[in-house]
Amino acid sequence: MVGGADIHVRDGGAAADVGIGRRTCLPHCKRDGATAMTRKFGWIVAVLLLAGVAFLAAMPPSRAVLGAYATLLEGRRDSQRHNTLRAARAIDGTVLEPGAIFSFNKAVGSWTADRGYVKAPVSFGGELRPAWGGGVCQTSTTLYNAALVAGLEIVERHRHHWPPHYVALGRDAAVAQYDIDLRLRNPYPWPVRIEAEVGGDSVGFAIVGREAGPMADIQTEVRGILAPREVLQFDDCLPTGERHIVNHGRPGYRVVVYRQLLRGDGRVGRELISEDRYPAMNRLVSAGL
Repeated sequence: MVGGADIHVRDGGAAADVGIGRRTCLPHCKRDGATAMTRKFGWIVAVLLLAGVAFLAAMPPSRAVLGAYATLLEGRRDSQRHNTLRAARAIDGTVLEPGAIFSFNKAVGSWTADRGYVKAPVSFGGELRPAWGGGVCQTSTTLYNAALVAGLEIVERHRHHWPPHYVALGRDAAVAQYDIDLRLRNPYPWPVRIEAEVGGDSVGFAIVGREAGPMADIQTEVRGILAPREVLQFDDCLPTGERHIVNHGRPGYRVVVYRQLLRGDGRVGRELISEDRYPAMNRLVSAGL
């Protein structure tokens, strides 16, 4: 009541101010000004919230490289390179939750023709023979070394019969379907991701996580060198007294690998990683009778 006049209207039983001394009905009015403003403000808030969520989602997550390692592909056959890089791409992007165990064989799958692998040279007793997936062991070896530097727990690892040329002694990791595997465990309280780096004359892996881990120093000690023996095989096709070297042979080694971890609080831990004995490859000589 203003100056003795009612100031309101009715819209379906709801009152709204329209003027002095008039009573009218607005059938097409569905909400008062305050309600409309409130709802409009609500829409603005919702749009801003959605924009904020989209902005946060677009921001890159925190990324710390725990460890990385690469090996060279120089001198490898094209078929070996193909298999090495294909296996690396199969692992790229793998995420390990806290406490989870990674299996190389499960992650890569069978290295057969239907999965895009080819036959490539593989060493059998010192002799190179074509086999499916030849070169995949360079992928597992490279990943193994990245895991060592990153501080991952080594659950399962096997050496080659003969040490490969593309990595230091004691630092190789052989795989074979289906019983020789490389398995790694994530010891951190947050997930880690495996990232592959392929291209050019190298293959590499980086293990990344939410924050930096301990600094790792991988130490290799050669405890002994085993000299190869000379083995003669007689050949009727050679003249008497003539000799031909079939295989020059290679020395064998006894190798121990340690990992020393320097943590943020200054504590230093040293652990034995592996003790390997690579046999000597005999020097093979063919001689005429």
